[in-house]
Amino acid sequence: MATVNTPKIKLNDGTEIPAIGFGTFQIPSDGSTYKAVSEALKIGYRHIDTAVAYFNEAEVGKAIKDSGIPRDQVWVTSKLWLQDFGYEPAKKAIDLSLQKLGLDYMDLYLIHQPYGDVPGAWKAMEEAKRNGKIKSIGVPNMTPKIWNKFVPLFATLPSVDQVEFNPYFQQKELRKILDAAKVKVEAWAPLGQGNHDLLNEPVITKLAEKYGKDAGQVILRFENQEGIIVFPKSVHTARIESNLDIFDFELTDQEIDQIRALDKGKGNHDPDAPGVQEQLASYDVHDND
Repeated sequence: MATVNTPKIKLNDGTEIPAIGFGTFQIPSDGSTYKAVSEALKIGYRHIDTAVAYFNEAEVGKAIKDSGIPRDQVWVTSKLWLQDFGYEPAKKAIDLSLQKLGLDYMDLYLIHQPYGDVPGAWKAMEEAKRNGKIKSIGVPNMTPKIWNKFVPLFATLPSVDQVEFNPYFQQKELRKILDAAKVKVEAWAPLGQGNHDLLNEPVITKLAEKYGKDAGQVILRFENQEGIIVFPKSVHTARIESNLDIFDFELTDQEIDQIRALDKGKGNHDPDAPGVQEQLASYDVHDND
């Protein structure tokens, strides 16, 4: 497969993020992440998404360095974990992520879970952005309720909200808020985490047949045409390749509407649910530091 010139999406701070990236969630740091990221970069991905809570930042950074691709051509995202929220802890965590990645700056840095001293953490991120350690800052998993609780306290708007998004959960209420603020949606689980029902939806399988694509490619293309930034994850070379091969066909407005009609308005993860904060807060990302 020839290297793909991935389209970019302009963020509200003027930076341009590759529209499709490579996710590393749940890829172990036993050499698997290094191998998968190296493969993805070779195939043509120029956007890698990691997090301190994935425990694989070091392998991501090494793969980028060893690829020989100039640093300014690879978009790197990492994320701040809950135990590092607050101004001072966040400052230290940002430096630690840079150290593990072996980078001078991160292209995008996100608050991983929106609970606790989010304003303090955000202040440290804004400062790191001013100091050139981070190019863009954003939030994940913010529902309309959480957004309205925290974002009015921020001096600057987030550039992205990284949330669960796929044809079964299209975040319509949240997108109205984000669109008004020119904040882009990044989709985690863009393929519904391999949801069998989703991948076998008749409307999707028919379109796959029409365009000579697989169901996953049709779903990713739908999301791309909706202006959503996606980063599917795989450790299989054929799947890593096919996930990127979505720019040689275009769904019609009618086909887009057919996929929009699949929305169930509900996902697998509810950030507003009772007990979610407590459950996540018990996760220690610095156990081995």
